[in-house]
Amino acid sequence: PDIPLNISRSYLQNDARVKQISSHITKKVADKLGEIFKKDRKDFEEKWDDIKIFIEYGMIADDKFYDKGKSFTLLKNTENKYATLEEYEKQIKPNQTDKDKKLIYLYTSNMDDQYTYIQAAKDRGYDVLVMDSPLSAHFIGKLEQKLENVSFVRVDADTIDKLINKDEKQVSKLSEKDQEKLKPIIEEIVPKDKFMVVFESLSEKDQPFSITQPEFARRMKDMNQIGGGGGGMMGMMPEMFNLVVNSNHPLISRIHAEKDKKKKKQLTKQGADLALLSQNMLKGEEMTKFISRSLEMI
Repeated sequence: PDIPLNISRSYLQNDARVKQISSHITKKVADKLGEIFKKDRKDFEEKWDDIKIFIEYGMIADDKFYDKGKSFTLLKNTENKYATLEEYEKQIKPNQTDKDKKLIYLYTSNMDDQYTYIQAAKDRGYDVLVMDSPLSAHFIGKLEQKLENVSFVRVDADTIDKLINKDEKQVSKLSEKDQEKLKPIIEEIVPKDKFMVVFESLSEKDQPFSITQPEFARRMKDMNQIGGGGGGMMGMMPEMFNLVVNSNHPLISRIHAEKDKKKKKQLTKQGADLALLSQNMLKGEEMTKFISRSLEMI
């Protein structure tokens, strides 16, 4: 029988015949994509950036499409190399499994803005994916549901040692008492309603100051911006960041040892502003002050 033309959207969504047609089309599309992938993978990879958003949507919206699509869905890293879900898992498993045996997929949503964090990850031998489509937050959530014992973490979500926690602790050059003395000085130079100052004992080669944002809060906000996932409350909540202070960096030791209060504050502000600048968070008047201060310090 014909489907009546004067019908509501909800009727269409629940109609058995429409569901059957939709299921048939989904199967045909998935089968065709799988066929193209097997026939000419190189050509499929070249077209991936143009078609990935449609495949991601199919994977998110339809479990049957996901089951078929997981064999030809590709992940691209910062070196522009492609791998299927299965291939990539095998590739990173030896080096990106944390202390709890969870496999950590590191990713960037913007290679330019997150360049410093990407390089820090690469210096540790980690691989970084590029997840920059409008549906990436939802797609990542889907993969975390479907793949076993995995977690996706953006490269700027935490310090490099905590992104993939292997329980390898470094001794801090600053005692807890020293950190308590230094913390109020650092807190004075950043808005308290936006930043939380956190000390971490990192490598001397890591940045003295860095800005991180917890993965869950940022991802929920991203999902809320394109609808669903985070709810209205997450969209209304102010953004919060961590200003991470590397207690083992020579600059932090220098700031701690500096007796001149004005110079101590100047060094602290300069270091923190560099961290803000790396995240494209230094703008307007603060940027002008940073440039002037930099010229004075040369």
